[in-house]
This record gives sequence, structure tokens and C-alpha cells, in this order.
Amino acid sequence: MSGIVSFKCPNCDGDLRFSPKDQKYTCEWCGSVFDQAFFDQMSEETASNATEEEPAPQAENASEAGEENQGGKIYSCPSCGAEVVTDETTAATFCYYCHNPVVLSGRLSGKLLPDFVIPFQIPKEEAVDHFIKFTKKKWFIPRNFFDAKQVGNLTGVYFPYWLGEGDFDGTAQAEAQKIRKWVSGDYEYTEVKTFHVEREGEIKLKNWLGIALSKTNQILAEGVQPYDFKAMKPFSYGYLTGFQAEKRDIEREPMEERARTDLRSASDSMLKDSMKGYSSVTKFNSSYIKEDVDLKYVLLPIWTMTYPGK
Repeated sequence: MSGIVSFKCPNCDGDLRFSPKDQKYTCEWCGSVFDQAFFDQMSEETASNATEEEPAPQAENASEAGEENQGGKIYSCPSCGAEVVTDETTAATFCYYCHNPVVLSGRLSGKLLPDFVIPFQIPKEEAVDHFIKFTKKKWFIPRNFFDAKQVGNLTGVYFPYWLGEGDFDGTAQAEAQKIRKWVSGDYEYTEVKTFHVEREGEIKLKNWLGIALSKTNQILAEGVQPYDFKAMKPFSYGYLTGFQAEKRDIEREPMEERARTDLRSASDSMLKDSMKGYSSVTKFNSSYIKEDVDLKYVLLPIWTMTYPGK
């Protein structure tokens, strides 16, 4: 499936948007509300009839060619026919002219189709309220940091992540000490007992997250954790309507090694933490006979706001 998808209300042909408040799809024109089951059935036909991607027009001069070579893509809005210009990783956005939400389905299809998504749970109004309450408690923040015009720029964006699980089977050895001190008469005594400690076991870990978008600040993108993964659902294009979304540009292979390193470190910590009852644990060493890592491609919701730089 390729091109632009715009999901229409079957009652009035208005654009449908996903509502975080009730987790349903609403039409802002006639007020119709649809649940996920009805939307999935309705969207199968809509998606199959999605408009094909239009090739970007040939640049007429060198400057235009330079802009196209920077990763810009041009589509036609299915609602008003206007050009929708996006960068290479945009997967859902709005038409700049009619403001209707559009999903660039070709960006999230085939091997780029997400496995899961956590739909937005908090409406924009509630997100703005949380933001204002948070910032007003801080000292020395300029008032224009949270004025009405600036806060109105708050945008819901789905960011791409790799979600990992690990299954590790290994052993660990360490040198541990028990230290006891006491005073008798004019003397202070110290008793040191040294032990060789071993642990072994199978450790299962889950919910490792790694941002899958290279242009995003990794610290900020991963600082929004933890997520409630009980809210995770199989991916549906409908959850993107009314929001922006980015597709991944970091593939599975480079992330697998990072996930394995992080999950192995977490396994080491769990084995070391099991060595309790000692004053100190040193010379820790571990080895694993199984280090299985499984990654899933997921989209996670983040309310974002940008400020002009100097």
C-alpha cells in the first residue's frame, strides 16, 4: 500500500480523527463516533483505494533541485488537492491548506509496518494544562515560555522505537567479603572473611526501548519513559489520524547489538544483586550460554513543543 490515506466519515464524508479521550474515532463535522472494530472494517476499503504516490515534479533550476535532494517529498492532499511537502521520515501530518489529517501509508508499509502502537491517551487540552502547571512552579522561566500562542504549538507526535525483550542464561562468579569490627579494652579488632560466590540462572527481561529516528535527540526521546505497555495495541493507521508521526530510519541490526549490551548489563546487575549478605562484592565476572534478543517496531506517543533558537 502506498500514497496518502485520509479516512472519511461514512455519514458526511468529513475527515475522521482519533480521540485520545474515549479511544474512538470522531467526525468534527457531523459528530459521528466510531469504535475501533467499525473503523478497521471501514478502513480496509479506504486503504485499498489509497491514492498512489505522485512523483515529485522535476526541478526547473539548480536551487529547486538542491531542495529536493535534501529529502523533501511532495504528495497531493486527497481532500483539497494541494501539495503536501514532507521530509523523508514523516509518516503522518496535516495539509497546510485544508488542515485535514493525512497518513502517508507508503512510509509505514511492508517491512516498515509497525508491529504495535500505544495510542495517545491524553487530549491536547489536558496536556497543555499539565505543561502550564509544571512550568509555573519553576523559577526564572520567562512568561513567553508558556504564553497562549506558544502553548498552542503543542503537537502530538508518534515516534518510532525498537522495543526489546531478552532471554539470558548464564553464570556469575565474584569475590565477596564479610567484615566485622569490635572493640575490646584498648584494642579495635577487624575480622575479614573472604568468600567465593557463584550464581546461575535464566533471566527474562522486557520493555527495553531504543529510539529508531536518527534526527531526534536520544536523551530527550528516551527520557519520556516509562510507558504503560498494557495500553499497547496492534498497529492500525487510524491511530495516526489527527497527529503527526515519524517512521524509523535506524534498522534492526545496529539496534540489536545495543539492546543485547544493555540487557546483558541488566542481567549482570540482577545476578550481582542476588549476592546479598556481604559487606562488599568485588571481582564480579559473568558468562552467558544464551543471549536471545527479540525486537519489535513500535510507535509511541509524545506531546512535543519547540522553541525558536538563537
